[in-house]
Amino acid sequence: MNSSPGARTAPDGVAERAARGKAARGRSPIGGLAHFERPPGATGPLEILAAQEADRVASLLPIRRGRMLATPFSFYRGGAAIMAADLATTPTSGLLAQTCGDAHLSNFGVYRSSDRRMVFDLDDFDETIPGPWEWDVKRLAASLCVAGRDRGFTLAQRLTIATAAGAAYRTAMRELAGLTNLAVWYARAEVDDWLVWERIAAPARRRSRAEVLVTKTDRKAGRRAAKKLTHLVDGQRRLISKPPLLVPVEELAPEREAHELMETMARMLRGYGRSLQSDRRALLEQFRLVHMARKVVGVGSVGTEAWVLLLVGRDDGDPLLLQAKEASASVLAPYVRTVRFANQGRRVVAGQHLMQATSDIFLGSQQVEAPAVRPRDFYLRQLRDGKGSVAVGRMDPADLVSYGRLCGWTLARAHARSGDRIAIAAYLGSSTKFERAVAEFAETYADQNAADHRALAAAVASGQVAAEPGV
Repeated sequence: MNSSPGARTAPDGVAERAARGKAARGRSPIGGLAHFERPPGATGPLEILAAQEADRVASLLPIRRGRMLATPFSFYRGGAAIMAADLATTPTSGLLAQTCGDAHLSNFGVYRSSDRRMVFDLDDFDETIPGPWEWDVKRLAASLCVAGRDRGFTLAQRLTIATAAGAAYRTAMRELAGLTNLAVWYARAEVDDWLVWERIAAPARRRSRAEVLVTKTDRKAGRRAAKKLTHLVDGQRRLISKPPLLVPVEELAPEREAHELMETMARMLRGYGRSLQSDRRALLEQFRLVHMARKVVGVGSVGTEAWVLLLVGRDDGDPLLLQAKEASASVLAPYVRTVRFANQGRRVVAGQHLMQATSDIFLGSQQVEAPAVRPRDFYLRQLRDGKGSVAVGRMDPADLVSYGRLCGWTLARAHARSGDRIAIAAYLGSSTKFERAVAEFAETYADQNAADHRALAAAVASGQVAAEPGV
């Protein structure tokens, strides 16, 4: 028996597993997935954001609010906790999988696999946790509608985009249900295959955009990132200063405290190394930490502790950039069965390994203990190892349909690795009911997101909260 989230109680036989999915349809009809209405008396969006910010770096919070204020889509990106509370009120099939927890369209992207091939996959797992697979699909579909509104697309265009993503998820899950376990495990979206498809199926203008994405991604490989983010100081390589987005440790604290922070981080690296596979730990041990800087990351994560660590190997011309990012409890945690991990960093790493077809070789975790502060959980990975994302602001409706389909397939493949893909496929069925319900939900939720964005704008305008736009 598989002990993964979705298959924990699934019978062994294919027929029995399919029957379980069909029975779930009887308990929770697919059409019900379209419904959303925030219950009266529910905690407001600003209160949810404030609760998230209580334990973050206070000086960085105006940056977070400023970024969320920029557009309804940027608000949506930072509002995973708001949507988690909303999704918890909606019907589900009762079938579980490892979820991303924040599967909006900008949390998919291109990066280099361990065999150096360019792959497309989910690339943000701060909120990952076992839960209802529907929540990820709804988060993706709603993000497509919100982004479409920001781009000025019509209602018909937005519904077409969201429907295409939902259809890609359903058809992919049904195809995956017919594959062997190992075939599902090894399935992945390689960029070379994507470009071949684009050349055959897409107009030249869209084709060139896909190729530009890969070219820009390749320019972000680790060595090039090191040249951009570091410079030589008295003959030694150091991280640059670009406040408030990247601030070297010596600019954050007096010399003695900065030295103590470096020692704390060096201890963390030793402990983190023990979380790696043995061969990768041997590789890490060939590098030494020489500098660190605090980094402002993402939209929703602004205010959490995040550091860029500069290590060098053979010499200063052999740099390794790692990102150490604080991991807090998943925004979905209050609404799902508790899963216990030694620390939240391990939760992120375990979820990423389970959902991604191939993960960064330096992906690991460690808890940091420092005097006078509570222990903080971190996960670490390489910074910008060929990583890139799609520029949503330059996409037309046809672009977003194509991209949404790719995301839908990718999400289904990620869920199929842990959930009972046969039961989920049986629940989804062969009709178009699922994607139509998801698209209807997505548009309804885009209305709610727009209202929540206006609430933040009003709070900033009235001086209730401070925001620093444009950072």
